[in-house]
Amino acid sequence: MGLNAMDSRDRGGAIDRQHLQRMTSGDRGLEQEVLCLFDRQAALLIERMRDSNARAIGALAHTLKGSAVGIGAGRVASAAEAAERVAAGASGDGGQNISQGRSQASNHASGQGTSQDSSQDISQAIDRLAEAVDDARALIAVLVAET
Repeated sequence: MGLNAMDSRDRGGAIDRQHLQRMTSGDRGLEQEVLCLFDRQAALLIERMRDSNARAIGALAHTLKGSAVGIGAGRVASAAEAAERVAAGASGDGGQNISQGRSQASNHASGQGTSQDSSQDISQAIDRLAEAVDDARALIAVLVAET
């Protein structure tokens, strides 16, 4: 992919290439290594969030936020921060896993429970985070393939 196409994708906010270059002191090999580590970590953390309770989701989102800031993945960092906030607000609802909350919500058509609402809010925050992660991972695949 040509430089102009990459510049337009970078402006979309997936990864700030200038920030990444500063963080890796312009070392292309280190840049590739950091991107590959982020790629694997992000996929793993999203997967774990989907089967965790609110407290664990908050901790996982916080970890992902820090990693995203490190590589200049601003949209991921923002979405992770939002997921962290939603999880913090829901952590008082008990230790219920998000997948359990979704299952219970579908079994109760009325949807009147606070726990069910919290689970839905967290699930939506994770979905938004996963979308941002997918965009960053797609750009990472392109960047890694360029070398």
